[in-house]
Amino acid sequence: MIAVYNQAAEGDILMLTFAPASTGTPAVETKKNVTVVKEPESEDLLAVNIQGMGQALGLDKLPAGQVFLSDEQAKVINQAIETAGFDITVVAEKPKLVIGVVEEMTEHPDSDHLHVTKVDVGEADRLQIVSGSPNMTTGIKVVVAKPGAMMPSGEIIWPGALRGVPSAGMISSGRELKIPGAPDKPGALVLPDDFGQVGEVFSFEKAKNLYKDGRIDTNY
Repeated sequence: MIAVYNQAAEGDILMLTFAPASTGTPAVETKKNVTVVKEPESEDLLAVNIQGMGQALGLDKLPAGQVFLSDEQAKVINQAIETAGFDITVVAEKPKLVIGVVEEMTEHPDSDHLHVTKVDVGEADRLQIVSGSPNMTTGIKVVVAKPGAMMPSGEIIWPGALRGVPSAGMISSGRELKIPGAPDKPGALVLPDDFGQVGEVFSFEKAKNLYKDGRIDTNY
């Protein structure tokens, strides 16, 4: 789930996104201040929009953009959804931009520039991620956008496939993360070994001094 609040652009509406929409016309239902969007045939939940939540959640005092909800905020949201008459439960989630290590890499069977990697992000199962980064190799510490992550550009990362090979997430570049001084070219951001532990949430504050003259500064 991705939560976004932008009062200036959208009004006092908390927007919750659960999955990408298909090419069909979604089913939309509004009760009181809650609008629910579902796939018309499967009834899979796509989005929930709730009006009038800014002050109740303290969102009107935060910068516009993605919101990482606390357990208490999730309770307030669930109460609003239940009061409107919907049977939907929202759970607070941690940020999905995390530190990972590339454990395996093979060449894509249908591409001369894509790689199929297995990445440790601190969970029991490794993520399989197809990457086109020219500097990809095993053993490097990287920033992984797990499925459901929102990039600084607003792009949402969903599970998918690249040329027939499943890919669960994205290995990010400094440019895609909009880190100051990052070079404007493709290539995974290779973090210094001491930047953080595998599975930790990536810290943009810690990374703001990573680059010097377009290269990683180990004295960040």
